[in-house]
Amino acid sequence: PDLKKLFEKINKFIPLSYFGGGKYGVIPYVIGGLVIVWLLSGIYFVKPDEVGVVKRFGKAVRTTTPGPHYRLPTPIESVIAPSVTSVRRVEIGFRSTGQRIPSESLMLTRAENIVDLTFIVQYRIKDPMDYLFNVAHQEKTVKDAAEAAMRQVVGDNNIDDILTIGKFQVQQDTLRILQDILDIYRSGIQIVAVEMQDVHPPATVMAAFRDVASAREDRARMINQAHGYRNELLPRAKGMASEIVNEAIGYKESRIIRARGDASRFTQILAQYKSAPAVTRERLYIEMMEDILPGMEKIIVDGSIGKNLLPHLSLEPASSGPGSTERRAP
Repeated sequence: PDLKKLFEKINKFIPLSYFGGGKYGVIPYVIGGLVIVWLLSGIYFVKPDEVGVVKRFGKAVRTTTPGPHYRLPTPIESVIAPSVTSVRRVEIGFRSTGQRIPSESLMLTRAENIVDLTFIVQYRIKDPMDYLFNVAHQEKTVKDAAEAAMRQVVGDNNIDDILTIGKFQVQQDTLRILQDILDIYRSGIQIVAVEMQDVHPPATVMAAFRDVASAREDRARMINQAHGYRNELLPRAKGMASEIVNEAIGYKESRIIRARGDASRFTQILAQYKSAPAVTRERLYIEMMEDILPGMEKIIVDGSIGKNLLPHLSLEPASSGPGSTERRAP
């Protein structure tokens, strides 16, 4: 009856004959078509880098994977499809436009020194349901938690470590603490990286810190040079020592061999001397004279004949060297 009254009211303004005549004309078909269109509006597609989160009257009920899907039409169900592969970025202490934010970048170290530190945090969504419904203002939450984590880590370190060798450790500690905070919030966020951009002391003491840093660099450079000189010198010294030892061993072996040869030769001469002492003494004497007077002409005279000879000076030029001759008197 209510539907009949509705059609009658519509008929007062638009006659049903405009829709093909009949009692109700084509209105039921129009309504049926609208219903079909409304039902078909529930078809949706999720991109490859997204995850679909279906809400029913504002409450999350399920997630969907990439591809075509169906939900109940609006306003019963709706879909949010955040990208879960894209890496988002938060800047702390500065903005990409070049603006610096001292309220975010100035921090206190363990020794209560002030350090001006800017950094960025990169993160992605690991759980869309938690990301969309457990935390409001997700980017601000990440920014505030990152600033708190960095202040905690800076407060546990000395300024020298933060400015020089401790940067990597500061980044890793901040990432770990920040991830713990976000996990407590059940934020559905995965921290990808924490990267320090600019770290320096306040402008009023910048010159002094630069001098200290320069001195540290000079010390490190000199230590490296000393290590290099040591690494160059030690192998050379070891090589020289090894060479000397090898030469000594060779000299020892040659002396031992020579001594054994001399001993063997002496033993042989001793055997000859025992068999003919006079002949051996004379031969040894002649050989010694050969060694003492190598470049002179020598005449060997028998002892009994030499008593009747008058010593004289030879007028012939003496020959020397390998061509020298020996004459033996008859």
